[in-house]
Amino acid sequence: MTQNKIRRVLGLLMVLAALTVYLRLAFSQSDLKAEDQSLLRVSDGRLMPFAEVMGDITAVPLVFVGELHDEPSHHWAQLEVIRALKEAGRKVAVGMEMFRRDQQNDLDLWTKGEMTLHRFRNLYLETWGAPWPLYADIFHYARSEGIPLLGLNVPREIVTQVARHGFSSLSEDQLKSLPPLSCDVDDVYKEFIRRALGVRHKSGLEFQHFCEAQLVWDTAMAWNLLKFLERNPDHTVVVLAGSGHSWKRAIPEQVRRRSDLAYRVILPEMPSLERDEVRLNDSDFLWLDLPLRKES
Repeated sequence: MTQNKIRRVLGLLMVLAALTVYLRLAFSQSDLKAEDQSLLRVSDGRLMPFAEVMGDITAVPLVFVGELHDEPSHHWAQLEVIRALKEAGRKVAVGMEMFRRDQQNDLDLWTKGEMTLHRFRNLYLETWGAPWPLYADIFHYARSEGIPLLGLNVPREIVTQVARHGFSSLSEDQLKSLPPLSCDVDDVYKEFIRRALGVRHKSGLEFQHFCEAQLVWDTAMAWNLLKFLERNPDHTVVVLAGSGHSWKRAIPEQVRRRSDLAYRVILPEMPSLERDEVRLNDSDFLWLDLPLRKES
């Protein structure tokens, strides 16, 4: 390895180390405790303590906990939900937008303790763009407790192709690599995408294709969740996905169309969804007062 390459590698390691320290400090300074947290029950506007909300969700097989990918407090909240369900005696699995379905064997090796941290971290970094420390505590908790991690996503190149050229551009071979799905984008779904993702600059065919890509994403993840629960009906799956995929009109709607399984949706309060704006067709609970690391 040349001296220049060595310097680049060392520089990258220093940046990653600094980022890890920064994120850890962000958590320690926020001093978050689950027992101090309140969630808004959207159906009646009641503020409920964390423990009471957890008592409600233990009865359902699917719990969606949305996130802004780069917000540490959102990942802290996700881990607290997973931990609460586990400590309540539920068999828990964690479904993740951050991994593909075809990576399931590697995820199983990690949770069984048969993959090194170095290899798993590289797998994550090759797949997902958000810094490793944001999800590290979730990954380590799943491994220590033997909680399955489920890869829900489809190859990024397929979603990118649909976003650029539309669902109809997929070849027969590409369609065979996907779960059975259609791409019936309607005006309701388009309006949801504009609101949830703040998409204002796209229109016409470009926006149609963008919505088709999101729907392919949502539908495939719903299908993968249902297949797991068919094989493991005694589990509760906590689904970690971006808030745009976790709103009720996204993955949960695709679950509803294919199953009568009960679910709950928990979204963090954020600029695109505030307590005065949330409706029952958005979410069941809104997690209030989670600190945001930056304006999103």
